[in-house]
Amino acid sequence: MRSERGAIPIRGVRLGSVRAPVYERKDRDDLMICAFDSGTVGSALTTNNRFCAAPVKILKANRDHTAAVSHWLINAGNANAGTGELGMNACKATIQKLSREAQVPPETIWPFSTGVIGELLPVDLINLAIPRVLDDLSETSKAWERAAAAIMTTDTYSKLRHLKCDIGGVTVSLTGMAKGSGMIHPDMATMFGLIMTDVAISSDCLNSALKKAVGHSFNCITVDGDTSTNDVCAVAATGKAGNPMITDIKSPDAFLFQSALSALCDDLAEMLARDGEGATKFVRVIVRGAKTNEDAHVVANTIALSPLVKTALAASDPNWGRVLAAIGRAPIDDIEISHVQVWINGVQIVRDGSRFPEYTESQGQAAMAIADIDIEIEIGRSDGFCRVMTCDLTKEYVRINAEYRT
Repeated sequence: MRSERGAIPIRGVRLGSVRAPVYERKDRDDLMICAFDSGTVGSALTTNNRFCAAPVKILKANRDHTAAVSHWLINAGNANAGTGELGMNACKATIQKLSREAQVPPETIWPFSTGVIGELLPVDLINLAIPRVLDDLSETSKAWERAAAAIMTTDTYSKLRHLKCDIGGVTVSLTGMAKGSGMIHPDMATMFGLIMTDVAISSDCLNSALKKAVGHSFNCITVDGDTSTNDVCAVAATGKAGNPMITDIKSPDAFLFQSALSALCDDLAEMLARDGEGATKFVRVIVRGAKTNEDAHVVANTIALSPLVKTALAASDPNWGRVLAAIGRAPIDDIEISHVQVWINGVQIVRDGSRFPEYTESQGQAAMAIADIDIEIEIGRSDGFCRVMTCDLTKEYVRINAEYRT
């Protein structure tokens, strides 16, 4: 199952976007609201950064208070992180404003912020803009496109995908958007994954489905090894599709929804890795034969995070010794170099821990010159598997981050 680019309207969801402005010097939308019909349930996974931002703390508290969700309030340009009690009060003030304007309980509103850390949220500008956003709410595909652009920071393009599946004899729709380009790494990264669906599902089943989907998608990408303070993947289910309510995570209907959600998350995560700051290459690191799936993930991450591997990828340099060295320093037990095999885009480079006898440098250069690269590793221990998506590391990455606030 694969998703398609763009959005399809989701029954029970309306979106609006305006320029608050949060970005002082940018003429673009930077405040977005998603409004959900009554009966919508939500689930969210957040960053594990111990210094998580004020909106993440409040989102988690609201999520834990009730499964019901009425609105998502999202701004770009300011992370409202590292702002202490002032930041908490600022976030609460925007929620209270939306609560009064929309006449909904504040605990059903989930806040999201992304942008520069350490700057105070422009509460007055956001609160003045909230009524304008509510007046702009729409179900159209155009509204989804504007919303996906409004949440961007250093992204070079908006990330919006959709798919449909049949559950219980009715069509269920999912549309998701994501943002993220740098500070990307497992345990959530500088990213939002915002997914909306009309499936009828219990909150417990939705929580389980999201956790599984994120485990092999957003938590299997890395750009630079940094995780941020504001990262969230959230899903809202309006129940408007009319399918029989999914209440058993082991049921066939739950499996179908899980497959659809996982496919959508995988495709959105791939878009994040492809749009890594300054990236010219998209790379899949595929590890097989580890003792466990967790060990495979550790090995794949070690390779995907290596600055030496990533700069070799940028230069199309088949310096396979860097890959082998990264495997060797992965912090796992029970790995023997004599069992290791390595391929780059189908070209075998390493057999049993040494250079493959028939490998030539010209083969390696041709494989590395391609924009999409698969690095495949066989550990030879058991059947543990993981795929991590990443990108190369270029001079442009340094420039973007050196000039981010200037």
